[in-house]
Amino acid sequence: MTATAVRECVSASVRLYGGESGSAPAHSRTDALPSYPVPANGRTGPLWDALREVMDPEIPISLVDLGLIYDVRQDGTAVEVDLTFTATACPCMAFIHFDIQDRLQREPGVAEVRVNEVWTPAWTKARISPEGRKLLKTMGVSM
Repeated sequence: MTATAVRECVSASVRLYGGESGSAPAHSRTDALPSYPVPANGRTGPLWDALREVMDPEIPISLVDLGLIYDVRQDGTAVEVDLTFTATACPCMAFIHFDIQDRLQREPGVAEVRVNEVWTPAWTKARISPEGRKLLKTMGVSM
């Protein structure tokens, strides 16, 4: 990754969910959106399909199948992605932010991509999709 790639990730932010009313926009508070993260059957549409092409840099499984993408929203030409990681010290955070932005900005009608890091609810292996589990099993990783 180049320094330019890191600078392109300046639109990333960390969003905390829950807590005091008004601590996050209504669409992002866990008490206001009981189906957050978006359930597997709600992960449809061209933006979700594009994100299925973004692979984890360490293992060849999509971020969607790993359960790392919690939500995707579009407002006009702006897209906002809620992303979590398997660990707070993930060495690939900047790569993943950049890959998400790069892939979504190639979608028609998308001019801006904002990636929010979310840590609540915490990621668990239960968030891995059935497809992701099959891929992990073929690599010798047990679930």
